[in-house]
Amino acid sequence: MKATLLTSVALSLLTVSAFAADVEMPPLKAPPLPPPFTWTGCYGGGQAGGGWGQKDLNDTVGIVSGLTGTTYSGTGTDFSSAKLSISGYVLGGQIGCDYQFASSWVVGIEGAAAGGNIVSSTSVATPDIAGDSATFKARTDLLTSVTGRLGYAWDRWMVYAKGGAAWAGDRYSAFDVLATYDFEGLETRFGWTAGAGIEWAFCSDWSLKLEYDYYGFGTHSVSFIDNVSGTVGPLDIKQNIQVVKVGLNFHVYATGGPLGW
Repeated sequence: MKATLLTSVALSLLTVSAFAADVEMPPLKAPPLPPPFTWTGCYGGGQAGGGWGQKDLNDTVGIVSGLTGTTYSGTGTDFSSAKLSISGYVLGGQIGCDYQFASSWVVGIEGAAAGGNIVSSTSVATPDIAGDSATFKARTDLLTSVTGRLGYAWDRWMVYAKGGAAWAGDRYSAFDVLATYDFEGLETRFGWTAGAGIEWAFCSDWSLKLEYDYYGFGTHSVSFIDNVSGTVGPLDIKQNIQVVKVGLNFHVYATGGPLGW
């Protein structure tokens, strides 16, 4: 009985082995590799930072410096120039597109706009009017730019330089404590910007960047109006602004996948 059972088991094992030998097993395949990381695509996001700069006023035609009382004599020296160091914050956003080529190089274009309050004021002596003093106040409340950028990437990190056109929205005032004049000026100024930064793609579809930008706006003639007398005239103002900001971007990648994952 036992011999018969053992014989049956042995024959069954031989049959299974023979059947397995006749069945062709498919070869094992390694799982597909994820697509390589790429910065190619478009993005949009927000930014926040701090700015500082210099605004220098010169009254070259005597609009304010020729003021004595309420008469513009053209011979006074009350307010011929002022130098002002400004500082404050900016908040805004940016959109852009990048293209990665030659393995590690990235070229792109970006538009950005930020509002804020980069402001300061300074007192200016008015020796032609006894007991009087003047204040010059300047504020930049808008910075916009359109720039190209060139970057070098390694995996999910990229360093880049950028440059292009810039615009600034500025407000000015010049007034004295005796209320003999109260000048105001507004302008939108065109200039240039250049900067550099580093960006890190920290998770699916999102990146974080740290950036420095310099804005050069040169010397422009700004039209001032005196709210007391109605007099209108130009004052020359030279300015430059520097900004350090952090930005957060959401990416839409041309490959259809987030960050190559």
